[in-house]
Amino acid sequence: MALKVTQAEQDGWAIVSVSGEMDLVTSPAVRQHVHDAVADGRRDIVLDLADVQFCDSSGVGVLIAARRLMRSCAGRLRLILPADGGLDGSHVNRVLSALGVRRLFEVFPDLAAATDDAARPLSA
Repeated sequence: MALKVTQAEQDGWAIVSVSGEMDLVTSPAVRQHVHDAVADGRRDIVLDLADVQFCDSSGVGVLIAARRLMRSCAGRLRLILPADGGLDGSHVNRVLSALGVRRLFEVFPDLAAATDDAARPLSA
C-alpha cells in the first residue's frame, strides 16, 4: 500500500495526515512534511496516524526525529492513534509500545482531542 500524506490546518495546529505504510522507502515523505511545516513557522503539529497500516523502525525513527525537532524549536507535537482497531489499538500504537517509546509522545484518540488545548493525552 502506498503512502499518502496531506497537510491541513485546524485551530492553529498544522495537521499532517498519514495513511498507508511508513517504511524505509516512504517515511522520508512524512519527515519532509514535518520539516516543511516548521520551515513555514508552524510550532504546533498534529500527526494523524489513524490510517497507517504498517510502521517499521524507519517510521518510528521519523516520529522520534519529529519529536526532537519540535522540542528544539519550542513547539508541540501530538499524535493521533485511535484506541480501536484490534486488541491494543492501532498498529503504530502497538509498535511504539513494543519498542518502549510510546510514553515519549502525547497521544490523542482523534483530531478534536488533539487540537483541544484543554484535552489530556491518553496514558501510555
